[in-house]
Amino acid sequence: MKKKEEKSSIIEICPVRNVISRFGNKWAFLVILILNENKVIRFNELCRQIPDVSSRVLSGTLRMLEADGLISRKIYPVVPPKVEYRLTEVGLSLVPFIIQLTEWAQTNMKRIVTHRKQFESNAGME
Repeated sequence: MKKKEEKSSIIEICPVRNVISRFGNKWAFLVILILNENKVIRFNELCRQIPDVSSRVLSGTLRMLEADGLISRKIYPVVPPKVEYRLTEVGLSLVPFIIQLTEWAQTNMKRIVTHRKQFESNAGME
């Protein structure tokens, strides 16, 4: 039990590990990019723009991003409920880094795929 407490405390005190661990969710960066493009978006529109994510997973991702202060949520007192999401200043400050990472991935993806295939072929020969 003690080791588990130590592991979580290391993540909590290390800013890089702490922040990166939150983006282990593969949808977080995509949600941030979509919010950046749309400025304000409702939940159902987000679902339409990311058709391969479940509502449950998207809800969890949005809650995590809101808990970290990267997005804000505004609820309107109407029926049916209307909820809008937008990036906060902190969320907006992250966008250039996500764009750089996206550009890097696009530039290097062919090489990475080629190396993966070579690695898998070599692993099969062992």
